[in-house]
Amino acid sequence: MPHQGSAEVRMLDSGYAREVRSVLYHAYRHEPTFAYLFEAERPGFDQRVRATVRELVKQHFAEDLPAIGLLLDDRLIGAALIAPPQRRLDITESWRWRLGMLLTTGFRCTRRYLDYHDAVIACLPPGPYHVLPLIGIHPEFQGQQRGEQLLEALHAWCAEDAGSQGVVLDTGNARYLDFYRRQGYEELGELAIGPVVEHVFFHPNPQPLTLAGA
Repeated sequence: MPHQGSAEVRMLDSGYAREVRSVLYHAYRHEPTFAYLFEAERPGFDQRVRATVRELVKQHFAEDLPAIGLLLDDRLIGAALIAPPQRRLDITESWRWRLGMLLTTGFRCTRRYLDYHDAVIACLPPGPYHVLPLIGIHPEFQGQQRGEQLLEALHAWCAEDAGSQGVVLDTGNARYLDFYRRQGYEELGELAIGPVVEHVFFHPNPQPLTLAGA
């Protein structure tokens, strides 16, 4: 039965880390990109996805990077990790993050993830952008326009930064392509991530109005 009611948008801090990990794990465990990166055909796949999300969330909050959440009756049902323009490369350059990944997912999966991350970053045109390392709605609440609400709040928040030109995200899930296009995203390019076609999208910040003759 669908959950009704308006969800609350809230900026998240490390006190929400456990809930963020849970939401994003459930959102990503069936994604084609993660299936390739973390070898879904091999035993222990769920643990590798869980460990990767845990390490990414832990590092994100350790670096005091912003995150936006969607809460329904005080339950976190959606979350987006945001890397501001000047910080978008920091997480995977951290030795602590790399060590945590190696210990929990193994060398091959860590290498695949780093190659994937570098390929997405290389696809970006020059310029300052916000990048979304992870964004998701818990599967139980998908199809209820919660994703639209989360993106709307995210775009409004990022647009307040005059030093950013917009928001970049990527997906290897073909069923999300039309959804992102409807939300105003433009495709920057495609990448081959193993057998998966990864699409990189950009949502421009609204341009400030300029007065004629100013």
